[in-house]
Amino acid sequence: MDVARTITLDQPYDEVVPRVREALAGQGFGVLTEIDMTATMKQKRGVDIEDFVILGACNPELAERALEVDRRVGVLLPCNVAVRATTDGTGTMVQLMNPQLLAGVIDDPDLAPIADEADRRMGVVLESLRH
Repeated sequence: MDVARTITLDQPYDEVVPRVREALAGQGFGVLTEIDMTATMKQKRGVDIEDFVILGACNPELAERALEVDRRVGVLLPCNVAVRATTDGTGTMVQLMNPQLLAGVIDDPDLAPIADEADRRMGVVLESLRH
């Protein structure tokens, strides 16, 4: 199982990040955290990297259902969404954490339908970004 679902868009990073936020919101995900990896790497390591942000996305209804099954799911939340400029500067890569990891890491069949729903919604997010 791949840890991420990935698409590359022929649009600039600065245009894609707000589109990702909008697409997530359209599927009931809020952005709880934002990590500016570009600034962090520069500040902490003195390294220059491409524009890169990690958005911690959470769908409260799905999170509640998953936590009801097993509180250990909390270490897998929120679902990370990485948005970064391609290293050649021609586009932007969007990577979504594969929600099936929830069901794969914590072996409880009751998590499967929740992971399936999260996966379906994340698929809609990716598909909406393609258009």
